[in-house]
Amino acid sequence: MRGRETGSTSPLVSPPAVTAYFEALNSEDWESMSSVWAEDAELRAVGSRPRRGRENILSYFRTLFAPWSEHREGPTRLIVSGDVVVAEIEFAGVTRGGKQLAFDAVDVFDLQRDTITRLSTWYDLTWVRAQL
Repeated sequence: MRGRETGSTSPLVSPPAVTAYFEALNSEDWESMSSVWAEDAELRAVGSRPRRGRENILSYFRTLFAPWSEHREGPTRLIVSGDVVVAEIEFAGVTRGGKQLAFDAVDVFDLQRDTITRLSTWYDLTWVRAQL
């Protein structure tokens, strides 16, 4: 994923697994999404129980995006420190009922050999639910 930091002309450079994650997420390409996760990966998403294992994580994402007719998210700022990537992201979507919604979030990725071993994702769930 390439973007720009606020006030900067430098493009964002993302590790391949993080780039592949956002590409698969935005296209809902679950086969490609499966390939970026370690078999025993963990997902911690705000307002949800922890998920462990590739299939449980993919099931979460399939359900998460079911109410959206369109959605796009991507990093606006990345902090890379070894095998940890913190991504400030922008989400924009349209519900199946036609409501447009945009909000900011933070994703924290733990990587190992070009796969995601852990992801925690944070956003104001109360505000998002109130908007929907």
